[in-house]
Amino acid sequence: MKIPLDRQSTEPVYLQIRDRISRLIRGGSLQPGDRLPSIRTLAETAQVNKLTVIEAYGVLEADGLIHARPGAGYFVNAEVTPSPKLNSTFAPAQEVIIPSDQTESFFDLYAMSAQVRQQPGAIDFSRGIPRVDGLNDLQRIARRAVGQMPGDLFRYDFPQGQTNLRKQIAQMLVQQGLDVSPEHLIITTGSMQGISLALQHYIQPGDWVIVESPTFHGALAVLEELGARVIGIPMAREGMNLDLLEQYLRSHHPKLIYTISTLHNPTGLTTSLAHRQQLLALAEHYNCQILEDNAYEGLNVEAVPAPIKALDCHDRVVYLGTFSKTLSPGLRIGYMVVTGDHYSPLLKRKVLCDLHSSAISQAIVSEYLASGHYRRHLNRGRSSNLQSRNVMLQALEQHFPQEASWTIPNGGLFLWVHLPADLNVQSVCQQALVQNVLVSSGSPFFLDQQGYPAMRLSFSHSPEDIERGLAVLGHLIKEQLIRPQPMLSQLKPLEAQTRSA
Repeated sequence: MKIPLDRQSTEPVYLQIRDRISRLIRGGSLQPGDRLPSIRTLAETAQVNKLTVIEAYGVLEADGLIHARPGAGYFVNAEVTPSPKLNSTFAPAQEVIIPSDQTESFFDLYAMSAQVRQQPGAIDFSRGIPRVDGLNDLQRIARRAVGQMPGDLFRYDFPQGQTNLRKQIAQMLVQQGLDVSPEHLIITTGSMQGISLALQHYIQPGDWVIVESPTFHGALAVLEELGARVIGIPMAREGMNLDLLEQYLRSHHPKLIYTISTLHNPTGLTTSLAHRQQLLALAEHYNCQILEDNAYEGLNVEAVPAPIKALDCHDRVVYLGTFSKTLSPGLRIGYMVVTGDHYSPLLKRKVLCDLHSSAISQAIVSEYLASGHYRRHLNRGRSSNLQSRNVMLQALEQHFPQEASWTIPNGGLFLWVHLPADLNVQSVCQQALVQNVLVSSGSPFFLDQQGYPAMRLSFSHSPEDIERGLAVLGHLIKEQLIRPQPMLSQLKPLEAQTRSA
């Protein structure tokens, strides 16, 4: 394969290679299943460094045009399933939630998901974790990492994390627009520990905290445990409703805003740069801290703005990331970016919690980053997730009622479905479980479970499982919507069905 290159062009060489191969694929010269030249062969033919070819193939993977087969090379993908619905109709009512009581459900949902995974043939739409395929190299890298540091694995480690891993993460974050050094990083046991440490540091019982509505139910469980008073500001298509945010910043003077700016959990939405700038400006004006939890950063299939932390000039933002969603949840390695006076007290809390995160897991992640496998793994994951997302969008249009609407996330692992107001979502979930399909009702993601009927659906499954699972859910939803409603005399008392605010 000959790749004409313009050495005088301002366009990087690897992108010129990407563009040429992309045109050959889209024009039909390269067919689905065709094998591309090996990295060495193409490097020699184009007279470029092998790393340049690796970069080009990596971008083509992220574009969803090619995929790698371990030991066999790179191949042209089958045609990516198109997204049949390009514009989301997601437009929920903008209602603020301030509960007087809360219902803890995070543990129950986690336990149920763990139990369902043991059942053969189960489809678990409730999980926000990556697929396990494509990680054959992780076992080999893990053995190498452990072999390189046998003595160090049996000693206590630095509470802030291994120096080499913090350097690697800092370099990765600089590419995302963050001005960060290893001295700003604390390695955590997953981002869940980072949430707990930060909220314990900032929040005292009775303090007001603002969250998005809906939001990550694990954070809600921590806030409940801390005795915080929480305000749920509704999510719109653009992100948290900033007009309502300012209203409650002015009236309640909260200590902290908990936000997920990129690939929001559970809606999958990503906010714009303007939205991030305005949110930070409001926090500064009303002297409020921000906890930015971007656990799914790196799984975006299109460019996203720099994190809010990248705009932070006054140490107002603590940023959280993790390898649980992008690599392996079992490794339990996350990280916090903390600048200014907050670093030392947060590190002390880390020491009191568990001294340090697993030295073995840190060594494995560090070796995976150093080997270059992590970037290739992300590229493969983005391509696979994009195809699965499009399959799910197509299945939603085919099987769900017209009254339903959903978000169209720019990557990540799940989307959010807004369902008709008269639907008993919990009943649908229970009936689906009988058919070996586990799905998260939207209620645990709202304060006091007061939100509108919804579901969070993970598309980290094979196209076949997505099609089968959504056919089951769609049938159950439609069946309930057309079923005659019970007479008033047949209804249970209101207090037995709902919990008042």
